[in-house]
Amino acid sequence: QVPLVESGGGSVQAGGSLTLSCSATRAYTRNRIGWFRQAPGKEREGVAIMDTDSGSTYYGDSVMGRFTISGNENTVYLQMNNLREEDTAVYYCATGYLGPKQDRLMADLYNWWGRGTQVTVSS
Repeated sequence: QVPLVESGGGSVQAGGSLTLSCSATRAYTRNRIGWFRQAPGKEREGVAIMDTDSGSTYYGDSVMGRFTISGNENTVYLQMNNLREEDTAVYYCATGYLGPKQDRLMADLYNWWGRGTQVTVSS
């Protein structure tokens, strides 16, 4: 069983919007949930993370002010506005248990992942 299931990807023109959804298929011991992305030839990049206990949110520099994460420990959304061509990537949902000083946007720290959903932004 895939731990997390993403939906909502697709193709959009630059300047447009998309909303991604992620649902957990079972209960996990975790305190972080959020989104990463990976473009061809690039490393997986942290996009947006939510602390499941407080609801606090954290964003990568490249999406700050354009993307918004919301939801709860079982279902999270990523509202993406003012999309750019460089936002084109496979977007993955991930969750895990991180220590208080660990970097929330570091992909290697997360235990459970979805299969990803493609987002393509064209000019």
